Formats: sequence, structure tokens, C-alpha cells
Amino acid sequence: MARHDNALQGVMLVALLVLFPMTIQLLVHQEESPLWKTVYVEVDSEDEEDAEARSESRNREDVARIATFNIKIFGETKMGKADVVSELVNITLRYDMVVVQEIKDLDQTVPYDFLDAINAASNETYGLVLSERSGQQEDDQGGQEQYAFYYRTSRFIAEDAWLHNDSELDEFQREPFISNFQLISNNGTLLEHLTLITVHTKPAEAVNETASLHNVVETYNTNSTDSDVVLLGDFNADCSYASTYELNQLEIRSPEYLWVVPDSADTTFSENTHCAYDRIVLTSDVDGRFFGKWGVDRNMSSSDVSDHFPVWFDLDIREDVQE
Repeated sequence: MARHDNALQGVMLVALLVLFPMTIQLLVHQEESPLWKTVYVEVDSEDEEDAEARSESRNREDVARIATFNIKIFGETKMGKADVVSELVNITLRYDMVVVQEIKDLDQTVPYDFLDAINAASNETYGLVLSERSGQQEDDQGGQEQYAFYYRTSRFIAEDAWLHNDSELDEFQREPFISNFQLISNNGTLLEHLTLITVHTKPAEAVNETASLHNVVETYNTNSTDSDVVLLGDFNADCSYASTYELNQLEIRSPEYLWVVPDSADTTFSENTHCAYDRIVLTSDVDGRFFGKWGVDRNMSSSDVSDHFPVWFDLDIREDVQE
């Protein structure tokens, strides 16, 4: 009887040794599976109590939600697909501002047609800040595109905007687009000024162009009054175009910058890629208004809409926010 019990215990032990790793693996796969459409990551803080307070959830009306979105080859062909345009409009309406890259329309009518489609579907008014065609240097004109800021006028006041002057150094295929806005609080009070700089880098030059964004910030700071700066767009800063090691050598990865979207993120639609191409980088916490909430919006039906997901972050727009 004792031998039988020992044999049974031995079999059970072997079973546990076999099944335990399988169980752990299953749990890990369950955690990694896309059970939700949006990924949230909180920023680190030296003060745990401060981190807990800053990561508290906010009501949607208490935040300005800003997204960057590379809409793949956004031109007349895509604008002519009613189902795609309808989905793009619905995506835009989830945000208070959407910063768009890769607008390719020689007639430059698509950005305005899209604005009309947004406002036709919205209960609130959206405005548009549109760049000139970027890629103004002679050697860059083959890659020309436009940038656009679509914004809810109840959340932002648009001020001046311009393409970064790249004529002397020619560091970019497509010059970054700089636009100044003023935040509006949840009850209509004017808040901080905010400078947004967007770019779509040339993939083969992703490291060099990402490095040059530091120069853009430095140039801006020498020619303007103090303002919080947000860099956002398709940096192509991952996978075969830029390694973590290469990025970590850049000035723009120094402690004076906060990289909201980490290298571990996946902002691409394809199941065959896992790349953090689309980035959001802050020069400050916007006077305490950035509280660490950001996401990758995976609620998109197909690659006909884009090969990139929108990537977003929240700013607290309550009046009593303290830095």
C-alpha cells in the first residue's frame, strides 16, 4: 500500500512539474492578449504619493485629449471612399485634437473636405490649422506632404503656425510643422499656451531626423517666449529604422525630455510588426497638466484606414490643477 501511495505521489509530482510551466505560460499569454482596445501606461514619479495622485482617473470633460495620427496616403483616392472617411471622422471625434501626417493631395482640397465631414458629424465645431507642403528644399520635393491640426474650438484657440526653416541645414526631408495653441479649461477659462511640433521623418534617416528635433526645439526656444513644447508624429523611431541604442545616444533622449510613448509600444496596425514609430515627447509636464495617461487607439477596422494607429495623451484642463 505504501509503495502504491509513493508511486501515486510520484506521478502527481511529475504532472505538476509538467503542468505548472504550461499554466504560467497560459497566464502570460492571457495577459499579453489584446483584451482591450487601448493601452495605458503611467509615467514614473520619484514620489509614490504624487504618482498615485497624478494617475487618478479624470472625467472626460476634465481633459483635453490630443492624438497624433499618420493617415496613410491621405489624398483624393482615400477621401473618395465613403466608409473609410466615415471611420476617420469617427476616430477624430474621439479626440479634442488630432495631428495628422502624410496628407498627399496636390490640389490641397482634401484637408478642407475632411474638415467639412468632421463638422457635419459633430455637435461641436472643429477648426483646422494646415501647413504648406513640407519638403521645400529642391532635393526633398519628391516627398512633399502636408500636416494638419484638427481641433475642437471649445478646447483650443489656434494662434500662429509655420514650417520650421530648414533651408540652411537641410536636416529633414519634410520640415516639422510648428503651431501655437492656447488651452481652454473645462468651464471656458483661458489656460496655458502650448506649442506643438509635428514631423513625419524619412524612414532611412529616422535617427538623424529624430536627433535634429532637438535643434528645432532649441531654435524655437531662442526665438519665442516660454511655452511648453510637445513633439509628436511619425518619427519612424524603431525597428529597422532606429535601434534603442541609437536613440539613447541622442540629445533628445536626455532627461530634459519626457518620452511618453516608450520603445516597447506598438503603434502599427499590422500583426506582423511591433514598432513604436509614432511618438509623443514633452519638454515638461505642461505645468502639471500631464498626469501620465496616454494610449494607443486600436479601435480601427482595417489597413484601408491606415497602417498606423492613433496615439494619444491627456492634459488636465481643470482650473485648479497645481504644478
